Amino acid sequence: MSDFAELHFNGEVYKIPIIEGTENEKALDISKLRGESGLITIDPGYKNTGSTKSAITFLDGEKGILRYRGYPIEQLAEQSSFLEVAYLIIYGELPNEEQLNKWRVDITYHTLIHEDFKVLLEGFPSNSHPMGVLSSLVTSLTAFYPESLDPVRSADEVYMNIIRLIAKLPTIAAWAYKNEIGQPLMYPKNDLDYCGNFLKMMFGTPSEDYEPDPVIIKALNKLLILHAEHEQNCSTSTVRIVGSSHASLYASVSAGINALWGPLHGGANQAVIEMLEAIRADGGDANKYLEKAKDKNDPFRLMGFGHRVYKNFDPRARIIKKAADDVLSKLGVNDPILDIAKKLEAAALSDPYFVDRKLYPNVDFYSGIIYRALGIPTNMFTVMFAMGRLPGWIAQWKEMRENGEPIGRPRQIYTGENERDYVELSKR
Repeated sequence: MSDFAELHFNGEVYKIPIIEGTENEKALDISKLRGESGLITIDPGYKNTGSTKSAITFLDGEKGILRYRGYPIEQLAEQSSFLEVAYLIIYGELPNEEQLNKWRVDITYHTLIHEDFKVLLEGFPSNSHPMGVLSSLVTSLTAFYPESLDPVRSADEVYMNIIRLIAKLPTIAAWAYKNEIGQPLMYPKNDLDYCGNFLKMMFGTPSEDYEPDPVIIKALNKLLILHAEHEQNCSTSTVRIVGSSHASLYASVSAGINALWGPLHGGANQAVIEMLEAIRADGGDANKYLEKAKDKNDPFRLMGFGHRVYKNFDPRARIIKKAADDVLSKLGVNDPILDIAKKLEAAALSDPYFVDRKLYPNVDFYSGIIYRALGIPTNMFTVMFAMGRLPGWIAQWKEMRENGEPIGRPRQIYTGENERDYVELSKR
């Protein structure tokens, strides 16, 4: 096979190099096309454009494959912990025992946030969306750690910025929730693991000794692992393009949080619960809504089924379905919303209409069910997503900076007015 393609234009022939990834993915390298031919490419939404070469995640939507640094998601979700996976994603290899212990200790040591954050929290109205609070407070970390603004940082300084962000994000998230519901803030407890500590800060009170259930901790650990990285999605691409201007890690991740906030991205699991609540309000007839979903003239769409990347079964959904079953069984939750969800799931997995179109329940369907069962309010779902996705954002920012990638600067095709003269106001 030739290592280049040919573009014939205006009597000229331009050779476009073909590059190949380690999983035999092929791409046309058009980085010099404009300089040689004056042509650019148009690809709205960048659906077929590779913005970078990355060694972090491999995703094959047709085959339902997801691997972090070469490790199958199925193995990591079953055998690993979120902090171990975070280390793997950010640094490229699984840590040895000494590295993992240091990683855990360093993160545990930095879970506290400055007391002035209380003042910042008090400035937000009680009905503020927690994603807005999360984004704002992550950005404000640059004020508490101004050295993070220096674009030329040592490896030790970058490491500390990474540690602080992973350690403090659960504290910030839990405090945003407590501030919204008007409860006293809970401080981190260093004798708990990462997930247990977060649950304690979320649901504990000074007067009540809340102890997170191991089944719930295990389920949350899996959820965070499954959301930890997902290649060049909207929020990850945002982190990279903001970071390409040499913005700090905190500012770049804050931008990613805002991108994730959009209902077409991180809000999918929230949309699942809202759909289920709408079905319940209409009488709870799951079969009625399955039929509506089949009717191409009906605007109703099943939320949490199918995926824009996975053209087969979402590999993460298989894993989280088991966790959802475990949580519901352990908690003995009696919730009509979850009953409707089970009916939709069972029907969609057996109905030829959905099976033939590969409209299987995805990870957002099951994660929404788990969060609902845990008592996490709907507007906190995307915050949970952000906690999980944090290692991926950090790894992508770090890779982009270490590779010395140029500042992001997409091109456009102008479709506005041609040159025209200014007309005085009195003559218009």
